[in-house]
Amino acid sequence: MKFKVAHTLREIASIIECKFVGSETFPIFGMNEIHVVEPGDIVFVDHPKYYDKALQSKASIVLINKEVACPEGKALLISEDPFRDFNLLTKYFSPFKNSNNPISDTAKIGEGTIIQPNTFIGNNVEIGNNCIIHSNVSIYDNTVIGDNVIIHAGTILGADAFYYKKRPEGFDQLLSGGRVVIESNVGIGALCTIDKGVTGDTKIGEGTKIDNQVHVGHDTQIGKHCLIASQTGIAGCVVIEDEVTLWGQVGTTSGITIGSKAVILGQTGVTKSVEGGKTYFGTPIEESREKLKQLANIKKIPEILSKLK
Repeated sequence: MKFKVAHTLREIASIIECKFVGSETFPIFGMNEIHVVEPGDIVFVDHPKYYDKALQSKASIVLINKEVACPEGKALLISEDPFRDFNLLTKYFSPFKNSNNPISDTAKIGEGTIIQPNTFIGNNVEIGNNCIIHSNVSIYDNTVIGDNVIIHAGTILGADAFYYKKRPEGFDQLLSGGRVVIESNVGIGALCTIDKGVTGDTKIGEGTKIDNQVHVGHDTQIGKHCLIASQTGIAGCVVIEDEVTLWGQVGTTSGITIGSKAVILGQTGVTKSVEGGKTYFGTPIEESREKLKQLANIKKIPEILSKLK
């Protein structure tokens, strides 16, 4: 998430009422998670296991719960609870705004686009030309949709990320201030859910086609001309490169990459990153030819055992 204008280290520290290390005029341009952070951004860290990763990241400002040596060229925000204070910054710079109309007055809708009844379009949504948005679709604030996109009934774009911190009193949600971006010529089936990024974008690439009842988690990047069949569940922060095919009921873990032109057969559990240009099957995932050989050999076990008697 980029701020509309740059803010100083002192200004940010005053918002969350914390100490800071560095020049009070140190410029801050935005805030992001570790996997999308850029110079000028704030990143938060609240576990010693990840201190070094955050301090050595591209982030210029680290929101941290321990006083540590500040790397050269960076600044620190010292907080008792970085998770809480990151949420405070999200509320401050990207507050929730209610809508009073089914189609917000701030939405921009292109020529030739058809909006069917009972559709909700939130604040600052942008929809391109010649799209068809079917009934009962909900498009949350700040979503961007290209040209010639078809979205079928009941789909939701821009729900919050499924991202929680466990506390003694229960689960505390990390607030989502990102967007969903749908490029041109995408088709999205009925009853799909595509979550917005926590601070960045969840993106569906040009020409990709998504079947009914597919879930796409926060900050996931789906490439161009992919095919994703029904009941597939894609976790957050996944990278799916161009021309990938995911058949029905595929499930993925978070933070992995599926290489270009890979084919994932139905009901596969994608538990790790996989190379492109190959076909995969099973849980844990393996190349389909190897997995099918294993299954064939399992069937031979009774015969082998009978010969040993």
